[in-house]
Amino acid sequence: MKALQCEMCGSQDLVKDGGVFVCQSCGTKYTVEEAKKMMVEGTVEVKGTVKVDTSDELKNLYEIARRAKDADNNANAAKYYDMILVKDPGSWEANYYVVYFKSMGCKIAEIWSAATDMANCQSSVIRLIKDNETDEALQKAALTEISLRNTMISSLLFNAAKNHYEGIDSSIQHNYIQEYCNNASASAMIMYNFGDEVETVFEGKYSDVSIQGWKGGIDIHKEYVKYLQDKTANINIINSYGDKIRKYDSSFTNPYVDTSACYVATAVYGSYDCPEVWTLRRFRDYTLDRTWYGRLFIKTYYAISPTFLKYFGNIRVFKLQGKIILDRWVAKLNNKGYENTPYKDKY
Repeated sequence: MKALQCEMCGSQDLVKDGGVFVCQSCGTKYTVEEAKKMMVEGTVEVKGTVKVDTSDELKNLYEIARRAKDADNNANAAKYYDMILVKDPGSWEANYYVVYFKSMGCKIAEIWSAATDMANCQSSVIRLIKDNETDEALQKAALTEISLRNTMISSLLFNAAKNHYEGIDSSIQHNYIQEYCNNASASAMIMYNFGDEVETVFEGKYSDVSIQGWKGGIDIHKEYVKYLQDKTANINIINSYGDKIRKYDSSFTNPYVDTSACYVATAVYGSYDCPEVWTLRRFRDYTLDRTWYGRLFIKTYYAISPTFLKYFGNIRVFKLQGKIILDRWVAKLNNKGYENTPYKDKY
């Protein structure tokens, strides 16, 4: 007696359902007589033309893969999404989750490659959504799902790298700083790339989804920037993503701003380097600083601003009203000839 084995996919996972045996892997159905013959002879003779309807097969595979995904059964989810990818290479879901579940099972030494694979797959997956999902509700649902999964995998990989680094004996820890930073950087790129690709492919339509990606990248980047040799360049990268967020959400404040000058303006506009603050910095250096009462104002301003912002800086009404007032003042200064081009402080 031979084992009952599916002729289509080779699986031995066949379950009797009603009057037929159904392959749990591909959905192919066999009558009782065919099943008996397979167990006796090993094959079923098929005569004439056989039309294979792969829609039912794919439907079953998706059901099994999603069931495994929802149960956090990484091994089975990876297995069935891999089978789907062979039969449906245009599936964004299969393309994404094949990489995702492989990365979920990576070891410490594989964190960088796993995170890099995740970061690199964002472009193709998001373009598949754009090309194959015409319904905007389905597009948004797919992007939201990927956003949540990206947050999970990037956090998991980053925390694994961080815990590994912090667990190394302090006497030799310095030998592993670069490895930690590489792993952390790749984890942040998952989120940065996702936000960038959503904005590019969908031309800013789903800006809220892009923002979640950029914020996730910034949160990770801030954690390891202190270990980097070129902190300034990395802070500039973080702030550049902050500027991307501010393009859609003006209330967002860049995490790294020069608080040594223009405290209130920087808090209101979210950046020390923007046209409005450039104008105000010129006014400070070339007008206020030239008189004793102007210098007194600057000194008083610097003394009280940090405390003021500590209590009121994150209040939305303060930022909105402050922006209205400063916008008017900046406009007057521009009309008087103060430029709003990039500016390096006088002192």
